[in-house]
Amino acid sequence: MKQLVLNLKNKPVGDVELDSGIFGLKTFPDLIHQYIRYQNAKSRQGSHKTKTRSEIAGRSKKPFSQKGTGNARQGSNKPPNFRGGAVAMGPQNRDHSFRLNKKEKKLALKSALSTKLKEEKIVIIDTFEIKSFKTKDLNLDLKEFDYKSALFIYSENGIDKNFKLASSNIPKVSILNQKGINVKDLITFDKVFIEKKSITEITNRLSQ
Repeated sequence: MKQLVLNLKNKPVGDVELDSGIFGLKTFPDLIHQYIRYQNAKSRQGSHKTKTRSEIAGRSKKPFSQKGTGNARQGSNKPPNFRGGAVAMGPQNRDHSFRLNKKEKKLALKSALSTKLKEEKIVIIDTFEIKSFKTKDLNLDLKEFDYKSALFIYSENGIDKNFKLASSNIPKVSILNQKGINVKDLITFDKVFIEKKSITEITNRLSQ
């Protein structure tokens, strides 16, 4: 399947062949949702912590006599019903992440890329190399694409220094190496701009 290749001024400069096994699959909403859950869970810190009875500072001595006070009997001042006591069934340090096998990850990525292409939200750019590092100049060119937010995926050879500097101050614009493409970013950003030479790298990686 062929896809038009544009330059950064939104002018056609050729075309590129896309692998239908990567960019032409049907959408798997459940798998995309599972991958996003996997990403969110993996990024959770899990460091929320409350003290148990054994961790509360103080002695375990009875606070008052067993009988004769008119109060309910107590064996310690560390239970949750005492001020400064432990927290009942409070959060503890834990790892929220779970496993997702390689086949599921690859299929979710392929599905996300295919969905974006069907929605005409993927733009193939011949090169991200620009002459000026000024944000104003790049911003004027990008306005030709009519986007709400944009993700620029560049080749593993690196990103043009001028493009990196110019794009760093544009709101809702982010750059990402093709090695780091993930479902969450693909779904979150309105349009995905992929450098032409990254197509081969993405295809090779997801075909294995």
